[in-house]
Amino acid sequence: MTIPEFDPQQLALPHIRSLQAYVPGVQPVGGGWIKLNTNELPYPCSPRVAPAVAAEIGKLPLYPHPTSIALRQAIADYHNVKADQVIVGNGSDDVINLLVRAYSSPERGVAVTVPSYSLYQTLIAIQNGKLQEVELPPSLELPVDALVATGAPLLFLTSPNAPTGVAFSKDSVESLLKRFSGIVVLDEAYVDFAQWSGVELLASYPNLMVTRTFSKSYGLAGLRVGYALGDARLVELLDRLRDSYNVDRLAQAGALAALLDRSYHAEVIAKVKATRTVFLRSLALRGWHTYPSQTNFVFTRPETSDGQFGLNIAGSLFEHLYNSRILIRKFPNHPLTAPYLRISIGTDAQMDALNEIIDQWQQNA
Repeated sequence: MTIPEFDPQQLALPHIRSLQAYVPGVQPVGGGWIKLNTNELPYPCSPRVAPAVAAEIGKLPLYPHPTSIALRQAIADYHNVKADQVIVGNGSDDVINLLVRAYSSPERGVAVTVPSYSLYQTLIAIQNGKLQEVELPPSLELPVDALVATGAPLLFLTSPNAPTGVAFSKDSVESLLKRFSGIVVLDEAYVDFAQWSGVELLASYPNLMVTRTFSKSYGLAGLRVGYALGDARLVELLDRLRDSYNVDRLAQAGALAALLDRSYHAEVIAKVKATRTVFLRSLALRGWHTYPSQTNFVFTRPETSDGQFGLNIAGSLFEHLYNSRILIRKFPNHPLTAPYLRISIGTDAQMDALNEIIDQWQQNA
């Protein structure tokens, strides 16, 4: 008897079969790399984290608290909101996924700006949701009228923006909140390096939700902890969708320890900002167009010594740096981003090494 060939993919939903997965930045194997491609903190996390995590090892046979209650309360205290306005997730991506599950369908569109964090599109596609993309102008000013016109029940707005590093103005975001009929999710993954935060608008706008992460300024990308702040009714809705134990015991303890170490957090942020200032100055001296960054990365348009730039020039520098074991990011699939490269801010020594390799490339390009 011949057993028929079995293909499990053919049993999947049609939209899943055609899904394109999100592509994260390269995580290299082995040492010797300067890793400036995924906007991680170039310094260790708070020294309070390791003992806090170690103290939980003996409790691993027990489930973690289902709502991350201690961390949730500490986050509420930190932002001067109530605990029922906070939801904690397995990274802020977890909360973003809950929002897509709650508000996205083939009939109900979710709005995103382009370019922006591409995971939004992937999560909407998984949900078989309707995607409404609104192009950002070259000035990167917030297109309030176009966003309002989508009529979407949910809008993801990354501020500061990724991959450009530009923050939308408070006035423009507030103008949007006054006119947008749905929920505006202000994704503030990089806000600790910026000049203002949407948290100060929460009390005035119940249609605002702010997401944050411990992966960037707290140096806890390996623990995967994020959270969101918003109206208590919205938080309660998302709690219904959340996995019962979505944040593990070690992650809860580590994030709480990092959050409470305010002085260390301020110290590493100041270091990153200082290095960013120096690096931006070096790019200006090269004459490269670079967007004003309010993040822990810069978005710059490389040029050859004779002033040429574009997709191929950016690709050439990307490959040269890769061959020199320096990882950065390129975004070749959109005309606004294609000539540019995104470079995370590393230590001073790492940025010096980067500048040296760029010099070599520019002399030969």
